[in-house]
Amino acid sequence: MKQSVVSIIVTTKNESQVLERLLKSVKNQTYSAIELIVVDNHSTDTTRKIAEKYTKKVFDFGPERSAQRNYGAKKSKGEYILFLDADMELTPKVVKACVEMVEKNKKIAAVAIPEKSVAHLFWEKVKAFERSFYNESGDATTDAERFFKRSIFEKVGGYDESITGPEDWDLPERIHKKGFGKARINERLYHHERVVSPYALAKKKYYYALTSHRYLKKHKIATFSPKTIYFLRPIFYQQWRKLLSHPILSIAMFYMFSLELLAGGTGFLVGKYKNL
Repeated sequence: MKQSVVSIIVTTKNESQVLERLLKSVKNQTYSAIELIVVDNHSTDTTRKIAEKYTKKVFDFGPERSAQRNYGAKKSKGEYILFLDADMELTPKVVKACVEMVEKNKKIAAVAIPEKSVAHLFWEKVKAFERSFYNESGDATTDAERFFKRSIFEKVGGYDESITGPEDWDLPERIHKKGFGKARINERLYHHERVVSPYALAKKKYYYALTSHRYLKKHKIATFSPKTIYFLRPIFYQQWRKLLSHPILSIAMFYMFSLELLAGGTGFLVGKYKNL
């Protein structure tokens, strides 16, 4: 039986230190009908050279991740589309599990893939500790599907290019609101954390928050909600024993949350005031 083609779209910008690990993991998938597309945002390092070792379909496009993803989708031919970041690494059966999930249940149009963080530096371990609360059994507040039926992806218009950051939530939510189902597989991918300091995370949070007002208004989400404020996410308090078992990581995590909240709140206000 002929396999349905899965288009894997990887967005990059100066990712030479991590990209090859991901592309090797794509090559090692047990599912064979894969089309690999890399959409690079005009890198100045060897990112493009590395990508060209694994696929002929390497394109330059920007200015942001949402636009890169939509461009990659337009250049693809697969019945299914999987979007990945360069600092990820697939376990061998991820693509196979995603395809089986949607073909087993025709109502499912989007699939979430559990992530396990790989960390070395202290603040990477703190971020990995945070993600562990969401990723062990999933979390409705934070889950973001990456694998989509192409027909449904196109039907809802792909990623919203006016949003940077929350677009990972926006697209699956629009798909779900159209009446299509979503699911979560058991196979996982590795996310290699790259966190130099909590201040770097805060800077990124500020940038992503600049257009977050568009996402919140679009989905009628309160400014003060679990989507926007880490401290309001029930999953942390539901696992209070885990917090107590790792006091240093917990204290550092809440310190990190405080910085991100301050930066994100500032970015939100600036973006809303300037109508970015």
